Amino acid sequence: MRLDKLLANMGFGSRKDVKSLLKKKQVFVNGVVAKDGSKHVNPEMDKVVVDGKQVVYKKYIYLMMNKPPGVISATVDQKEKTVIDLLTKEHQLFEPFPVGRLDKDTEGLLLITNDGELGHRLTSPKKEVGKTYYAKIQGIVTKSDVEAFKKGIVIDDGYQCKPARLDILQSNEVSEIEITITEGKFHQVKRMFEAVGKKVVYLKRLQMGKLKLDEMLALGTYRELNEEELTYCQKLN
Repeated sequence: MRLDKLLANMGFGSRKDVKSLLKKKQVFVNGVVAKDGSKHVNPEMDKVVVDGKQVVYKKYIYLMMNKPPGVISATVDQKEKTVIDLLTKEHQLFEPFPVGRLDKDTEGLLLITNDGELGHRLTSPKKEVGKTYYAKIQGIVTKSDVEAFKKGIVIDDGYQCKPARLDILQSNEVSEIEITITEGKFHQVKRMFEAVGKKVVYLKRLQMGKLKLDEMLALGTYRELNEEELTYCQKLN
């Protein structure tokens, strides 16, 4: 990895900022003053020190976001604001991506990382990692709906969804439910309820596998995963 890219990724500023540090002879690689930002280093083997502080290399970042409505789950978009736009420049430098899609109007748990293997394991239908949502439904949700979801709902394009767990929290004109699915078809939860003549009017993801939304996170904010959450992710890998 180029030295200037390493330092930029580790939060020492832009490439221009790093160039200034090099000019001031504040960067050392294995005890030798570094003068060229294009110099290749092995961040896991070489000792890099900036202004007396050793650089601790991180290959991956793992961020939990409470996604707000009105923002799309994408890395870049010409018209819409993306979840990556909500990150600091320091985190953006890692070129992370959202794991799994949340619709523009859907809130809640979103994992953002640059670990592609973990992303695959969390979203692959073959892995059957449960995703739990809280929803408000226009219409009375019944026990027959619970059974239908358990068997596997057939949605509008003829696809039969995998069995889903549907728990009724409150059943009236606007019902409240929790649903756990193990796949992530486009607008899947909304289409499943449309298949039984009902409409999702509010949707929030609460959990992916054992990763639970930190309710202390305000909409649009995020934090790095804690040790317990990181251990869970590492076990998935």
